[in-house]
Amino acid sequence: MAKTPKKTGAERGNTSGRGQRDLTVKVKTARGRKMSSKLWLERQLNDPYVKRAKAEGYRGRAAYKILELDDKFRFLVPGARVVDLGCAPGGWCQVAVARVNALGQKSGKAQGTVLGVDLQEVEPIAGAEIHQLDFMEDDADLKVKDWLGGEADVVMSDMAAAASGHKQTDHLRIIALCEAAAHLAFDVLSPGGTFVAKVLAGGTEGGLQQILKQKFEKVQNVKPPASRSDSSEKFVVATGFRGRGDA
Repeated sequence: MAKTPKKTGAERGNTSGRGQRDLTVKVKTARGRKMSSKLWLERQLNDPYVKRAKAEGYRGRAAYKILELDDKFRFLVPGARVVDLGCAPGGWCQVAVARVNALGQKSGKAQGTVLGVDLQEVEPIAGAEIHQLDFMEDDADLKVKDWLGGEADVVMSDMAAAASGHKQTDHLRIIALCEAAAHLAFDVLSPGGTFVAKVLAGGTEGGLQQILKQKFEKVQNVKPPASRSDSSEKFVVATGFRGRGDA
C-alpha cells in the first residue's frame, strides 16, 4: 500500500513549534558587507520562525503572524472570502487557503476564496487567485468584487512602504498605506467583516483608530509572538464591519 505524502505546514495551516534551531550561527564579516547587513543575516539564520517557514513550506516567516492572529480572533473560517493586499511573496495567502478551505479539501466544510493582489508579479499559489494590481487605482474596489464574485469577509494587509531609514517618515508612510487599505476594505467588505493590517507604533496611528472605530464594532491592537520584539510593528484587527453608510 502506498504511503500518504506528509503534508507541509502550509497545507495544514498549523502553528506547531517543532524544529527550532539548536545552534547559533555566526556570520563572518566580509569585505564590502556592512555591519547592519551582517547583523540582519545573522538574525535570519538564527530565527526559529525562518527555519520553521522553510520546513513547513511557507514563503516567509510572516506567515506565522497571520496564523497567530487568526488563532486569537478566528476570522479565517471555512467558506470565508479573503482579500490579501500586497500579498507578495504569498505566505499570508498560503495560510488563508488552508484555513478557509479554498482547495475544498476539508470534507463537509464550506469552500472559501482567497484573492491576492500586489503591484508586482507573484508566483502562483495553489488555491489562491493572484492579480497584479495597484489597489489605490480608480475602480480597484470594483475589480476586486468582480474577481471575488461579490463582497469580501476579510481584507488583510501586511504591506509596508519602502524603508527610508528615518523612523518617523517610515511611520507616516505605513499609516498612510494602512489608511488606504482600510478605505478599500470599506468598499469591498460585507457587513460583519474583518480588517487586519500592519502598522508601526509612532504616535500618529490614533487617526486610523478613530476611522476604524466608526466603521467596526471592535478595534484591537495586537503584537503576535512572531513579530520580532525589537520591531515597532503591531497589527490592528477590526471586527464586525458595520457596513457602508450609502448602503
